[in-house]
Amino acid sequence: MSTHGFRVGTKLWPALPGLRWLLGLLLGLQTARCPAFYLPGLAPVNFCEANRETVTCKSSVALYVNRLDSVESVLPYEYNTFDFCQDYGKKSPSENLGQVLFGEKITSSPYQFSFNKTETCVKVCVKSYDTANEDQNKKLAFLKKGIQLNYQHHWIIDNMPVIWCWDMENGKKYCTPGFPIGCFITKIGTPKDACIISSEFNKSNTFYLFNHVAITITYHRESETNWGIARLVSARVDPKSYKHSDENCLTCNGPPMEIPGEYTDKLNITYTYSVTFEESKNIKWASRWDYILESMPHTNIQWFSIMNSFVIVLFLSGMVAMVILRTLHRDIMRYNHMNASEDNQEEFGWKVIHGDVFRPPRNGMLLSVFLGQGIQVLIMTFITLFLACLGFLSPANRGALMTCTVVLWVLLGTPAGYVSAKMYKTFKGVEWKRNFLLMALLCPGFVFADLFIMNLILWVEGSSAAMSFGTLIGILAMWFGISVPLTYFGAYFGRKKKQFRCPVHTNQIPRVIPQQTFFTKPLLGMIIGGILTFGCIFIQLFFILNSIWSHQIYFMFGFLFLVFIILLITCSEATVLLCYFHLCAEDYHWWWRAFFTSSFTAVYLFMYAVYYFFTKLQITGIASTILYFGYTMIMVLIFFLFTGTVGFFSCFWFVTKIYGVVKVD
Repeated sequence: MSTHGFRVGTKLWPALPGLRWLLGLLLGLQTARCPAFYLPGLAPVNFCEANRETVTCKSSVALYVNRLDSVESVLPYEYNTFDFCQDYGKKSPSENLGQVLFGEKITSSPYQFSFNKTETCVKVCVKSYDTANEDQNKKLAFLKKGIQLNYQHHWIIDNMPVIWCWDMENGKKYCTPGFPIGCFITKIGTPKDACIISSEFNKSNTFYLFNHVAITITYHRESETNWGIARLVSARVDPKSYKHSDENCLTCNGPPMEIPGEYTDKLNITYTYSVTFEESKNIKWASRWDYILESMPHTNIQWFSIMNSFVIVLFLSGMVAMVILRTLHRDIMRYNHMNASEDNQEEFGWKVIHGDVFRPPRNGMLLSVFLGQGIQVLIMTFITLFLACLGFLSPANRGALMTCTVVLWVLLGTPAGYVSAKMYKTFKGVEWKRNFLLMALLCPGFVFADLFIMNLILWVEGSSAAMSFGTLIGILAMWFGISVPLTYFGAYFGRKKKQFRCPVHTNQIPRVIPQQTFFTKPLLGMIIGGILTFGCIFIQLFFILNSIWSHQIYFMFGFLFLVFIILLITCSEATVLLCYFHLCAEDYHWWWRAFFTSSFTAVYLFMYAVYYFFTKLQITGIASTILYFGYTMIMVLIFFLFTGTVGFFSCFWFVTKIYGVVKVD
C-alpha cells in the first residue's frame, strides 16, 4: 500500500492517515480503511530503461516549457515567441482555468531524454540570423531584448520545475525555479546574477546567450524488489554559453556565445544539451518538492511574522477584555441601577444615544452592497486557504489556486445577495431591485473593466498573459450566466426575510452630536485601526508580493491561513474597541465608521505596494508600470471589502449586545 502524502503548510502529511481522518470526520466511518489517493494530475509516473519498458513504466522523459517572465518586466511571453528550438509535432498538455487566466501556456519541447541514459553535447537545432533579412533581424533584436531584461526560462520535467542553483558569497547555495536566457554586460564591474557564473563574460555592451544546458535528473528506486522501476525526484540545470564553431563536431567547450550590441554580420547559434541521471537513496517521490522549497526559504522569518501578529492580538485582546469585563460591565450595572432607583437621573455616556444608535446610515444601499461583496470574498478566501492547507492547491497542481478562487467567487453569489438584501432591508431601504443590480454589477464590473484594460495592454505588447476574446466571453458567461442568477436568488430570499429587530427604539428626531475632540475624530480612528491590522500582515505580505512579482514559489499556506485568522481577530477587536470609544463620546454614526476602521488597512496595503515597487523591483517601461498598479488596485479592492465587512459585523454584534442588556425607558 502506498504511503505517499500531501503537504499541509510546510509539513508533509501521510496520505492514508489524512484520508482516514477526513473520511471519519465527514462520513462518520471511523473504522474505514481505504487505499491512498492522489490528486488529479499529481499521480506518480514510473520510469524504466528502454529495454524494460512496459505499460506501467515509461522510458522516455519529456521536457515541457512554460512562459518566460522577468523581474524587470510585468509582461510574460510564450516560449515560442522567442526564436528558440521548437517542437512542432507534439501536443501541449490541457490547461485549466487558472492557467488560462495567468497566461501559463505550457508546451512541449524538442528536448527528449531516455531514462538513465547519459548524453553529452547533443545538438538540438541551429538558428541562423542575417541582419540584412528584416524578419531575422527582428527575431535577433527580440532575443537580445529578452537577455537585457533578464527573462527567465521555466522548464518542467515530470511536473517538477527544473531549478537552477548557484553558490552565494556566504557559502550558501541559492536555487530558483528558472534560469536566464543569457546575460548582458553594460559595463565591466556591474554584472547581473546571470553573469557571475563565468569569468569569461567580460566584454562591455555584449550579450552572452546560454545556448547549452547541462541537465541533471535524480531518481529514486521505489521498490527494493523491482529495481527496474524508478520515479524522478529532482531536476537541475546548469546553463552554459558555448560558441560552436563547427556544428558537425560539437565539443561543448571553448569561448562563450557572444552577440555584440551592434551586430551587422551573419550569425549562427547552435543549441545543445547534456543530460545525466543520478540515483538518490534519501529523497523519495513523496518529498521531492522539499529540495525546492527548502532552498527558498525563510521559515524563520515566517515564524517571526506569526509571533509579531500574535503579540498584537494579545495586546488588543487585553484592551478589549479590559473594556468589556471592567468598564462596560460597570457601565451596564450603573445604568440599570439608575433606572431602578433614580428615575430622574440624567443619562450620560453611550447609553444617552440609545435612541439614535440604530438610526439607518446615509448611503445605506452602497454600504449593503459592500457588505454583500465582502461576505463573498471572505468565504471565498477562507475556503481557498483551507483547501490549500490540506494540500489540494499545492504548487505542483499549477493553476489550481486561481481556478478554485474564481469558481468559489462565482458560486458564492447566493450568500452575497442574501446578506446585501437583508442589510439593505435593515437600513429601511425599499429599492431592492436597484440594490440587487448594484450588488451584481458594481464591484465585479470594476474588476472586469480593470482586467479588460490590462488585457488590452498585454495584447498590444504581444504578451502570453493576454486573454483571448473567447476567454473574455467565457468570463462574461460565468458572470452573467451563473453569478448574477445566484445573486438574485440570494437577494430574493434576503428581501423576504424579516428585517433585523433593534433592541431599542429609534427616536424620530436625531440627537445633536456634541463637539468632538481631536482623539475622537473619525479619521484618526481609521488610521489607528488600519495600523494595528496592517501590523499583523505586512511581513506575510512581502512573501506574497515576492511570489507574484518576483516569480517565487509560495508554499507556506499553513502560515498564511494562521495569519488570516489573526487578521480577522485583529480587525474585529480593533473595530470594537474604537467603536466603544466613539459611542462614549456620544457619536452614533458608527455604521460607516465601523466599516472604514478595518478597511483602512487597504490604504496601507496600497502604500506598501508602492514602496515595494520602488525599492524591491527593477520594473521598467510604462506598460509594465501600468500593469503593476492595475493589478494592485484589484488586490486593494478585495482587501478593502473583506476587512471592512469583518469590522462592520463585529461592531454590529457588539452594539447589539450592549444595548440589548441595558434597561431603557
